[in-house]
Amino acid sequence: MPIPYYQVDAFASRPFRGNPAAVCLLAEEMPAAWMQSVAAEINLAETAFVHVRQGGYALRWFTPQIEVNLCGHATLAAAHVLWEDGQVAAREPIRFTTNSGIITTQRVDDEIQMNFPAETPTLCTPQDTLNLALGAKPIETLRCQSDYLVVLQSEQAVQQLQPDFHALRTIVARGIMVTARSESPDTDFVSRFFAPRIGINEDSVTGSAHCVLTPYWSHKLAKQKLMARQLSARGGVLHLHLQHDRVMICGMARTIIKGTLYAK
Repeated sequence: MPIPYYQVDAFASRPFRGNPAAVCLLAEEMPAAWMQSVAAEINLAETAFVHVRQGGYALRWFTPQIEVNLCGHATLAAAHVLWEDGQVAAREPIRFTTNSGIITTQRVDDEIQMNFPAETPTLCTPQDTLNLALGAKPIETLRCQSDYLVVLQSEQAVQQLQPDFHALRTIVARGIMVTARSESPDTDFVSRFFAPRIGINEDSVTGSAHCVLTPYWSHKLAKQKLMARQLSARGGVLHLHLQHDRVMICGMARTIIKGTLYAK
């Protein structure tokens, strides 16, 4: 049976902004090797594979090179497709079973709210190799389960980074998030996310990184509700709310392409 395929710009209020993700709606679970081949063929930062499961939907995410355990923008895209396609009623929440546990999404005004696990990073010893690869002198370097968090002095320092991606590939981590307090009065903090080790030199908007960035900046700024901007070429806006050990991540999405996948 042909498989419905969608390309969605996530964390975007208009087309060609935010982070593009592919969404494949499956009639049944497919082998991981097949899903990896499809993700490599589509060649976006993430491809989401969704199929009905008792009590909701199963959701898995693949980059062109590997399966990942958590992805924000492809989750946003998958929820957007299920509502837009009429498979889920407009105001009905969606429950996804994932490798990172249960993730729920719901509509809040014009945005989609995702309920993600929070992770508090811990200070670590700065790596000369990492600093040289980034071309930066951090205020702090922290580590979480999958990534490094590098804090810089200013928004301008984050914006002007020109990393050595070949050198970054040698850093043993899923990715490196770089952040600073925002200089704009309507934004709390900014970030960029580099993951050449998994085939993504720079991600446009990284929802999963904000599971770490939100607890960090919530503590620094003494506030639970935050607004963030990712300073990639496409750019993206995220509304965030830390609630104990969960992060509510809100954003908008726009469908760009609808098609059919035939390869089985």
